[in-house]
Amino acid sequence: MKDSYADIINLPHHVSKRHRQMPLEERAAQFAPFAALEGHAAAVSSTAQRVRLQMEEQEKQQAGWDF
Repeated sequence: MKDSYADIINLPHHVSKRHRQMPLEERAAQFAPFAALEGHAAAVSSTAQRVRLQMEEQEKQQAGWDF
């Protein structure tokens, strides 16, 4: 089983003569699975805002402790 690909493992990578290679940006977009989830961007934004507010509140509290 470990030699299953022995006949093709050292062959050069095929490059199509008919189709152009897809740019990396477009290829990356194909593999962005969470972008398709409804409300995902809003949930991430909401969480980021909440964390930012918590951090600001902690900084204010710590500033009051400084002597």
